[in-house]
Amino acid sequence: MIHFLLNTPFGVAVSTFFIAMVPVVELRGAIPFGVLRGLPVWLAAVIAAGGNIVPVPFILLFIRRILRYLRAKSNVLGRAAEKLETRAIGRSGSLLYRGEVFGLILLVAIPLPGTGAWTGALVAAVLKMRLRTAFPAIAAGVVAAAVAVGLITLGGTELFN
Repeated sequence: MIHFLLNTPFGVAVSTFFIAMVPVVELRGAIPFGVLRGLPVWLAAVIAAGGNIVPVPFILLFIRRILRYLRAKSNVLGRAAEKLETRAIGRSGSLLYRGEVFGLILLVAIPLPGTGAWTGALVAAVLKMRLRTAFPAIAAGVVAAAVAVGLITLGGTELFN
């Protein structure tokens, strides 16, 4: 039954949406997945961008509390939380020195592993950016990344056809 649902266009669309919500994979993996399963590139990009943006407000609102809880819970979890924060700030690099909002858009828009909406939201939260500032910047970066990955996917499919 599930196999049948996943082989329908609706099932592929839903799978693409949920794959885009997964950290690290995000829309960079979801768009090629959707296209390989038969979705048009533009539809896979729109669905993946929608799925990729869903976790962002929750990360922005709750990640600092979660990290604080992990630090209080144990030394091992505290070190892991500290490492996560340090890595997020390190990923932002010099991009955020060009201006918080523009740098955040660039960080999210670059279609490379370790960048994306999850990292952008974590960086914004660690830098204590307000939701109303960070969310539109991250959303703009997600749209730019969806366009870039869509074009790369389209080029790759044309190359193999």
